[in-house]
Amino acid sequence: MLQRIRKGRDGESDSGFTLTELLITIVILGILAAIVVFAVGAFSNDGKAAACKTDLKSVEIAVDAYYAKNSKYPAGNSTAERIKVLTDAQYLKQAPSTDHGYTINVDANGVVTGGVGDGATPPPCA
Repeated sequence: MLQRIRKGRDGESDSGFTLTELLITIVILGILAAIVVFAVGAFSNDGKAAACKTDLKSVEIAVDAYYAKNSKYPAGNSTAERIKVLTDAQYLKQAPSTDHGYTINVDANGVVTGGVGDGATPPPCA
């Protein structure tokens, strides 16, 4: 150890990092970056699920209120038409957004379902 200190004082020591040290550092930073990316993805999915649950509950309450006043469920051939009936009658301020990665469906019997994800049958959000 003393020899190393003496070499440093004499100006004969090599300065800088070795290739192995640099590679290990790069690998560690890569692993940390991957962990952060996956953690942020989980937060995004949790946010979509929470928004889906909130919209689902709002539409359920609107459908129930519509039924209580009119003794029938909102009429229409599709979910979009039934939601439009609810918004026109002011049971909903606005229709749930369809571009947040989840869907809300209202059938002719007033059953409200929702799912997070794409596809014909996305997993339920409730």
